[in-house]
Amino acid sequence: MASERKEIGLAIIGCGTIGRIRAELARAYPGVGWIGLCDVKSDIGQKLSEDVSADFFTTDYRELLKRPEVTATIIATDENFHFDPTMLAVEQGHDLFIEKPLATDARQSAQIHGAIEAAGVDAVVGYTQRFRRRFLAIKERLITGQIGDVHSVVTRAFMNRMVPIATTRRTQDRATLTPMVVSGTHSLDMSMWLMEGKTPVSVFAQSTDACLGSIGTKDSTFGVWTMSDGTIWSMNISWALPEVWPGAVYGIEIGIVGTEGVIDVEDTHRDLVLATNVAQGGGYVPDGFKAPPRHVDFLTSYPPGDLHDGQLWGPMREETNAWYQRIYTGQSTPHATAADGHRNLMMTMAMDLSAKRGEPVEFPVDPDLLMQELT
Repeated sequence: MASERKEIGLAIIGCGTIGRIRAELARAYPGVGWIGLCDVKSDIGQKLSEDVSADFFTTDYRELLKRPEVTATIIATDENFHFDPTMLAVEQGHDLFIEKPLATDARQSAQIHGAIEAAGVDAVVGYTQRFRRRFLAIKERLITGQIGDVHSVVTRAFMNRMVPIATTRRTQDRATLTPMVVSGTHSLDMSMWLMEGKTPVSVFAQSTDACLGSIGTKDSTFGVWTMSDGTIWSMNISWALPEVWPGAVYGIEIGIVGTEGVIDVEDTHRDLVLATNVAQGGGYVPDGFKAPPRHVDFLTSYPPGDLHDGQLWGPMREETNAWYQRIYTGQSTPHATAADGHRNLMMTMAMDLSAKRGEPVEFPVDPDLLMQELT
């Protein structure tokens, strides 16, 4: 009912690519009555402020989050800088949208999760692929028992090198910027969401760094999880494919086997191929990086969606507007929770720890132990 709707005073911390997308959608959403922006790079922040007619801009997140107009906050900074603004937003009692991961430090992730639980604020984490029609259809079939009890799952993610190049260029603190923590977390979250109710108890993983070791990260991590009910799950990612690989960012395959059936997902985007004499650039291109030209593209492989007529269409639009609707009207949504986000980080780091040790790791694992051994 309209009388129950809560007009949104929105703060966005981080005005890069994702912050811009969510800000533009906020300006078009009728339930958002006020928009404030923050970015340490004043030129980027000021430009977005002008483009969306923001009500306020600052380079100090504290100044923005303490304004009385703010009721909801989006944390869209680089991965290593989520902790401080997130904790202040929780302290202020804001509804929260946090880009994945909650943090890149397991101890900070645990603190954020604990603070959110203690404060009772509504917080979600940005796992955009949950809002794609195909995965929602699969989720419904699993909920309604169409393949019986799931006992075996295989997940494989392939990416070219653009994301690790961009991620490691932004910071020297690279110990936890691994393929699992930064990008494998998306396919891990999707798999765990589809296996909802299953509890991981151990993992054995291995990694290699033949290509990307020189920039401080791994090429690939493959692992096998065991769940408390005996379900086994193979979770594999490589983000070291060559720069000319046609997938703009992400290609994933998931096989889910149950006692009564199977769901086989090919989400590689090879069903929509562009081949052209016109050079397509490098897809996801890090700032300052000269990528080789590409002449083949897997269309629709950019996870947020695709541009048409100057607007983004696709799962990030669905995800963002659904969050505005969630806090404006109270409607239930399929967003990942803070608990999901913390679990995902701990699972990705447990895989990295197993690969480093060369032996299985029991789960759950202590955050302090993770950080001591991984850093």
